[in-house]
Amino acid sequence: MSSSIKFKLSLMMFLEFFIWGAWFVTLGTFLGNNLKASGLEISNVFSTQSWGAIVAPFIIGMIADRYFNAERILGVLHLVGAFLMYQLYQSDSISSFFPYVLGYMILYMPTLSLVNSVSFRQMKNPEKEFSFIRIWGTIGWIVAGLSISYLFKWDNAQGLQDGLLRNTFMMASIASLVLGLFSFVLPKTPPVKAGKTGEKESISKILGLDAIKLLKDRNFLVFFICSILICIPLAFYYQYANPFLTEIGLANATGKMTIGQISEALCLLLLPVFFTRFGFKNTILLGMLAWVIRYVLFAYGDAGQQTFMLLLGIALHGICYDFFFVSGQIYTDSKAGKDNKSAAQGLITLATYGVGQLIGFWVAGYVSDMYVDIKATDLALFWNKLWIVPAGIAFVVMIIFLLFFKKETIQTQTETN
Repeated sequence: MSSSIKFKLSLMMFLEFFIWGAWFVTLGTFLGNNLKASGLEISNVFSTQSWGAIVAPFIIGMIADRYFNAERILGVLHLVGAFLMYQLYQSDSISSFFPYVLGYMILYMPTLSLVNSVSFRQMKNPEKEFSFIRIWGTIGWIVAGLSISYLFKWDNAQGLQDGLLRNTFMMASIASLVLGLFSFVLPKTPPVKAGKTGEKESISKILGLDAIKLLKDRNFLVFFICSILICIPLAFYYQYANPFLTEIGLANATGKMTIGQISEALCLLLLPVFFTRFGFKNTILLGMLAWVIRYVLFAYGDAGQQTFMLLLGIALHGICYDFFFVSGQIYTDSKAGKDNKSAAQGLITLATYGVGQLIGFWVAGYVSDMYVDIKATDLALFWNKLWIVPAGIAFVVMIIFLLFFKKETIQTQTETN
């Protein structure tokens, strides 16, 4: 891969995740502070990510992979996304905000697959080359968070009072416009030709439904169910971590949350060591335990003497995410067999980012509304009660996995074309 192509792919990844990090982290805070949304209204907005994840395979599998260059589809989606982000910037009520964010997430979620497609098609050895390109996405997310807190100070007390979080959508809109235009100078990535038989992929294969037969395996069924259930506490973090840290007075909350992305990058390096030394089951269990510990730390930490508990809870993001979800992707790949790898990954993605988080966002909103009367009189107690719920759910999921998943040796294979 030439230096020019490497630079273009790295910048593409940086902008792709800068855009997401520029508005999504502070979304819950914006909705509650600027639009005065209720818990269930906030849940409905966050659930648009799940609907986007459900629709994405249709856009990629039925349209992009068959008829158009991936980089051109990427450009068009981000240009339309820039317009929708500008509309979100101008929205002044939850009723006007929701249609635009739904449209945006339906268009944005497919771009996550498109940037991977553009990258992989330029690589001779993806196992070695992709990590260098992908790390720029994490850097983009981190830069967005640091900019909000330390450069523009949109999330400090005065900024919140002045409603400055609205500017995050303008920042994302500008970045989306830049990436949309830049996409047209990315390396050409034409559609992959159909197989020799000319047989088109079915909708069931695109959605991963062809891999349902894997559920006959007891261990995979247990893993599949636990993957859906663990997304419930995950949704609590996405939806309420930033509002929680902001409301209890943690300075530069959005910037400090980038500790989680730094942790994620480091834990990716540690994952192979844990996977090899302790096995798949113990690695997954450690990830689940980290979810329990994180929410307990959030429940009993504060922005004063117990600030270290909040920072530790944020730093656990790497173990929470990588040790469960990335390990799960490796496990799924090993169980799928050569002919069902894509279908199996599609099934897990649909189950987690689609169904699991959709349920999770709704549960998080319901719990928030259930305790909302406490919030007016005792803010600390409100957050304590809210965080105990996902801690309890994560603990139950961990016990289910511990009891019903039998240890097995996971073998990964490197395929060459």
